[in-house]
Amino acid sequence: MGRLDGKVAVITGATSGIGWRTAEIFAAEGAKVVAAGRRAAEGEALAARLGANCIFRQTDVTQEDQMHALIATAIDRFGRIDCLFNNAGGPAQTGGIEGLDVAQFDTAMATLVRSVMLGMKHAAPHMRRQGSGSIINNGSIAGHLAGYSSSVVYGAAKAAVIHLTTCVAMELGEAGVRVNSISPGAIATGILAKAMGLSAEAADAKAEMLRGVFKSAQPIPRAGIPDDIAYAAVFLASDESSFINGTDLVIDGGVIGGRNWSQQQQGYVGLRKALGQEVG
Repeated sequence: MGRLDGKVAVITGATSGIGWRTAEIFAAEGAKVVAAGRRAAEGEALAARLGANCIFRQTDVTQEDQMHALIATAIDRFGRIDCLFNNAGGPAQTGGIEGLDVAQFDTAMATLVRSVMLGMKHAAPHMRRQGSGSIINNGSIAGHLAGYSSSVVYGAAKAAVIHLTTCVAMELGEAGVRVNSISPGAIATGILAKAMGLSAEAADAKAEMLRGVFKSAQPIPRAGIPDDIAYAAVFLASDESSFINGTDLVIDGGVIGGRNWSQQQQGYVGLRKALGQEVG
């Protein structure tokens, strides 16, 4: 028996990375999945892979009419919506405040923040009528602390997502609808490579390489992988988390907890040497 048996989930950004893996795991746990993304070929391949438990709808998550149609697809096909995972994202312009381009700023905010608002706006009426539902928004540790993204715009957008999640949780919780977010740390997907200018296809191919790059970024000595986020989403979508609302679940191997122990101790060794003390 699956943890999501009988549930219907809409997952945005499902044509690669975290979204793709989440769709696979949700289906394996018994959910019916409506997968959304811009890349039709990848989306159709995912639906074919998962069979009758998954349908794909090509969607630009920044457009209200398309987000309304996406939620309607779940209702028309499966009769309800139990989970919305607002996972779609993308890179934002890198560099400091003085070099920011207004058009690029607006595009990033539409992809990262407006899409989350639109998903919640159009899922909420159906979940209210059901008296139940779980909305999961994809945040980031960059939304908690400055300096964890190469883009100040990305960090600001994710901070907005995390706070918007809490605000909507206070509203919809009264109707039995839970709203939470997940803040990933260094996850080996192609999004960083996209931010550095690679195409979507080329960036996705770099995910395995990034496992090696990220493995020392946090106390847990490995990179995060899409499964780490996907299984957290399963928990938040399931009845196991029925008393969790308005929470941001940080999944980062401990990176924002502070300095790694070994780095801290190396600093103390350097300080003792500078003070002329013996180092044992």
